[in-house]
Amino acid sequence: MAAVVQTSRGRVRGAARDGVTAFLGIPYAAPPFGPDRFQAPRPPEPWDGVRDAVEYGPTVPKPGYPRVFAALLPDPAIPGDDCLNLNVWTPRLPDGAGPDEAGLPVMVWIHGGAFRNGSGAVPVYSGHTFARDGVVCVTINYRLGVEGFAHLPGAPPNRGLLDQIAALEWVRDNIAAFGGDPARVTVFGESAGAMSVTTLLSLDLGLFHRAVAQSGAGSIAQDPADALLVTREMAARLGVEPTAEAFAVLDPAAIIPVQNAVAAEVAALPDPGRWGATTAAGGMALTPVLDGELITRRPEDALAAGAGRDVDLLIGYTTEEFRLFLMPTGIAAGLNDELVGAVAAGMGVPPGLPAAYRAHHPNMASGELLAAIITDSLFRIPAHRAAAGHADSGGRTWMYEFAWRSPNHDLGACHALEIGFVFDNLSAEEEGLTGPNPPQALADRMHRAWTRFAVDGDPGWERFDPASRAVMVFDGPGDETIRDPHSRDRKLWD
Repeated sequence: MAAVVQTSRGRVRGAARDGVTAFLGIPYAAPPFGPDRFQAPRPPEPWDGVRDAVEYGPTVPKPGYPRVFAALLPDPAIPGDDCLNLNVWTPRLPDGAGPDEAGLPVMVWIHGGAFRNGSGAVPVYSGHTFARDGVVCVTINYRLGVEGFAHLPGAPPNRGLLDQIAALEWVRDNIAAFGGDPARVTVFGESAGAMSVTTLLSLDLGLFHRAVAQSGAGSIAQDPADALLVTREMAARLGVEPTAEAFAVLDPAAIIPVQNAVAAEVAALPDPGRWGATTAAGGMALTPVLDGELITRRPEDALAAGAGRDVDLLIGYTTEEFRLFLMPTGIAAGLNDELVGAVAAGMGVPPGLPAAYRAHHPNMASGELLAAIITDSLFRIPAHRAAAGHADSGGRTWMYEFAWRSPNHDLGACHALEIGFVFDNLSAEEEGLTGPNPPQALADRMHRAWTRFAVDGDPGWERFDPASRAVMVFDGPGDETIRDPHSRDRKLWD
C-alpha cells in the first residue's frame, strides 16, 4: 500500500508493510558537490509532484571496509549525488490508519564507522522494529572522511556535524507529518555516532530531549593544529595545497585511497609527535574539531559544566570493545607487553597503567591486555566521566554495559555487537558479529529498554550517580544492576 506525506520541500510516497510505513531516501540537504562541496549544508531544492521514497537513497563518498571487517560490518554503497538523505519508519499512516493518539515519540539514529564509514542504509539499522513498537524511527546519512571532517582552510569545519544538525532540524520541521512529536525526540548512536551524540548534547541545541550514546562518549575532539597535521599530510601525498579550494578540484574517489592510508597509519601507530596528541589519543585521523565556534571545549568538559543537563542521557559500552579491532585481524597474536606499552603511551594512557593492568590481569595474553586497556581508555572511562558530569550537573542519567560474548572470531563482547540487539534485528546481522543463534530474549530486553526510554524517559533500572555508579549489565541468561563493575580497573584512571 502506498502512502503520501507532504514535507517542507515536496510530497513523498512511502510503502507500508506489516503496519509500518517506510519512507526511504528523503533528501534533507542539497547534494554536497559542485559549489556546495566542503560547504555547510543547505536545504534541498523543492520538487514538484510526488517523489518516490521506497528505496534507500545514495550514500556519501566513503571507502569500503577492509576485507576482515566487511563480513562483520556490512556497509552498502549506493551511487548518486543526493546523498544527504534520511529514512523514516512510522506506524502512523497518512490515511488515518494506525495509532490515533497524539504525536508519537521519535528516535533519530546516527550511525558509526570511525567518521569514515557507514550510512543510514545498513540493514541492521532498519527502523521497522521501533515503528512496530510505537516509535517513529529516523536514520540519517552525513558526510564522512575528508568531505565531512577534514580541517580545511577556506571551508567551515565540522561539516559532518553540521549535516547531523540539519537532519535534526528537518525532523523538527517535518516529523509531525509522519505522526511523530517534535517535542519528544531521542537521538541515539553508536561509536562515532555516539561521539556525535555526546558532542551534539554538549551544544544545547534544543533539537532533542533524550540521548543515547552507545560505545562512544565525550573525550574525542581534535585540536585544530593537530587536525591540520592530518590535512597537510594528505595534501602532500595528493600533490595539492592543504586548502578547501585545492581539495575541491579532486574527485572524492581520488582522495579516499590517501585518506585510508593516513587513517591506517594513525590507528596502527598513534604517534603524538607526528599526528598531535588529540589525534593520537583517539586513534582516528578525522574527527570533530575544536573549532572555537561550534565546538569550544571537549564534550565531556562541557557536560561537567552543565551543558545538556535538561536532556535525559542513557550511556554505556560493551565489556570488550577493542577486541573487534585486534582479534579477527590477527594483530593481537603479534603483540607483546612492550608493544602494548608503546601503543598505550601513544594514545595518551597515563604512565604506569599498563603495568597496573598487567598486575590486575596476570594471565591475559598481551593482545587481550591491550584490548582491555584501550576498551577502557576510549570507551568505558569516557562513558563514566560523561555520565558523572551529566549527573552531577543535575541531568537524569542511566548507564549500561553489554556483556554477552559472541562465539565468532574470538570477538567476545566486542564493539558494535549490541546494535542488532538494540534494534531487535538479529537476523540482519547474518551471523557476522553474533554467530549462530544469538539470544533473542536479550534482544527483546534491550529493545524494550531503549523503546521505553524514548517513550517515557526511563529505561527501567536505577539511575546513575557518581556515588553508587549503578550500571545495568546486559548478558544472555539475565540482566542485573551492578554497582561500579570492574571498579578495580576503573579506579586506576581516577
